[in-house]
Amino acid sequence: MNILVTGANGFVGRNLVENLLNIKNSKNRTRPNLKIDEIYRYDIGNTAEELDEFCKNADFVFNLAGVNRPDDTSEFMRGNVGFLETLLDSLRRNKSKAPIMLSSSVQASLVGRYAGSVYGQSKLAGENLLISYGEIKGVKTLVYRFPNLFGKWCRPNYNSAVATFCYNIARGLPVTVNDEKTELELLYIDDLVDEMLDALEGEEHRCRFDGLDVIPDTAGTYCYCPVTHRVTLGEIVNYLNEFAAQPATLVMPEIPDGSFKKKLYSTFLSYLPEDKIAFDLKMNKDERGSFTELLKTENCGQFSVNVSNPGITKGQHWHNSKWEFFIVVSGKALIEMRRIGDEKVIKFEVSGEKMQAVHMLPGYTHNIINLSKTEPLVTFMWANEQFDPSKPDTFAENV
Repeated sequence: MNILVTGANGFVGRNLVENLLNIKNSKNRTRPNLKIDEIYRYDIGNTAEELDEFCKNADFVFNLAGVNRPDDTSEFMRGNVGFLETLLDSLRRNKSKAPIMLSSSVQASLVGRYAGSVYGQSKLAGENLLISYGEIKGVKTLVYRFPNLFGKWCRPNYNSAVATFCYNIARGLPVTVNDEKTELELLYIDDLVDEMLDALEGEEHRCRFDGLDVIPDTAGTYCYCPVTHRVTLGEIVNYLNEFAAQPATLVMPEIPDGSFKKKLYSTFLSYLPEDKIAFDLKMNKDERGSFTELLKTENCGQFSVNVSNPGITKGQHWHNSKWEFFIVVSGKALIEMRRIGDEKVIKFEVSGEKMQAVHMLPGYTHNIINLSKTEPLVTFMWANEQFDPSKPDTFAENV
């Protein structure tokens, strides 16, 4: 299959092309039915001759090219309809029957706050042009009215509030929100790309529209991405401030699989400047070695790393309810534990050469001894709760 992507250097185009390349080059093997031979990338720097050659050989066309922030509103029609006419003329000359996907916008509905939108009018004109072409030529068309988009590589300070907020907050710059209760419908770039890959496999999601509302319909003229998120501007800013504070608090917020928050966090990280990519951790050092908290979670405890100097014993305490995992990643150690009130000592000799996770049981005093006389012992530790100095649940007692 040969695929033509117009607007290939734009936000959606870049993400789509890179993921198509992953499939083409067998880096992504989750779409075994997709066999990609060539990916033709067309953008403003290409020639009319190149477009004609691409149209001649393409088996599927993604038309992502368009104008959304022109110097003059007259450019909307020229950019969003004029280029589409050029594209269709080339496909017609080459007698192409390749399916054509069109990137449109919810603004094409021209209802509510989009009534009178010149941009929306140009997008609607493009939709009608393509649908008519498809009906006349017997060509499959896929018209998507995308809501607000977000994700990596989206240009900040342009036409995406999420991109601008991510960019500014990642750099400690202020953001302006006129009404925190303003709600947006947002589509994540990875979900959009997944739908484009579904479309390539003939599994696009069809619909019709009732104003702005998507009505799933397998016989519908339009297509849609089934996963979007509705969220307020205030929520977005609050989430981003929480993410920005993570290096200081070490707290990783809840980010359920598939949630907007998880997708927003990935987006935020893609905007980090170089000086924010790495951050220092507080190493609590003494003559025995060091103890460093790595990561805390809201409901799933915390992760730490412990370094013990040669011959050192650490621990010698027990907990009522807290439990832990000790995992030696470098060196050799003896872990001992004894149930409070009993004399029997349970022993585990562990090393980084054969990693094991050892439970530190509630009601058992425990320690960890570095068996080496020359090398430090490095142990990765997880506790089921964040350490609370006001209620440490830790009581000294030798094993």
